[in-house]
Amino acid sequence: MTYSRYQQLKPEDFKRLCGVHHQTFTYMVRVLEEQVEQKKKKSGKPSKSGKPSKLSVADQVLISLEYWREYRTYFHIGQAWEVHEATVCRIVRKVEKALIQAGIFQLPGKKQLLDPESAAKLVVIDATETPIQRPKRGQKRFYSGKKKRHTLKTQLVVDPKTKAVICTTFAAGREHDFHLFKRSQVKLKQETKSLVGIGY
Repeated sequence: MTYSRYQQLKPEDFKRLCGVHHQTFTYMVRVLEEQVEQKKKKSGKPSKSGKPSKLSVADQVLISLEYWREYRTYFHIGQAWEVHEATVCRIVRKVEKALIQAGIFQLPGKKQLLDPESAAKLVVIDATETPIQRPKRGQKRFYSGKKKRHTLKTQLVVDPKTKAVICTTFAAGREHDFHLFKRSQVKLKQETKSLVGIGY
């Protein structure tokens, strides 16, 4: 379960496993490494923590991608990587914060749909559900009658020509697809055509 092993995969298999292309992954690792170096320079002091992590920066990014893509529990991921679940939680939060601060991994956003220069002529809009652990509170809100379990719902607007995700909106699993669409306030240009799921 290390990056050295993942490097042996074919590009298409790496994308299937991690959810991003190898080039994107490499860029993520570089961003995280640069932020670590910047923190060291600002502090001007060596780290006071105990023994260094046995996980490389690349491995930490892999753990985060595994969590985001599969939404397995910290415990299960920790067992696979032979680290404590609290360590997995810290890694995911650290990597997520670093990538957000970099500001280069963001989606174009729904404003692009109205941009006269970059708006797609055809978009696909649909919602998908991701199984989650049963929440301690508000279980009814997250229970999906369709999936017969607790889920998170994600609405995606995709450009089928480039296969790029333009924007996303999230909701508890119980919310109806069309209600989520209205709440997302996604607006299209009059000449833009759309392919949508039955729920719309």
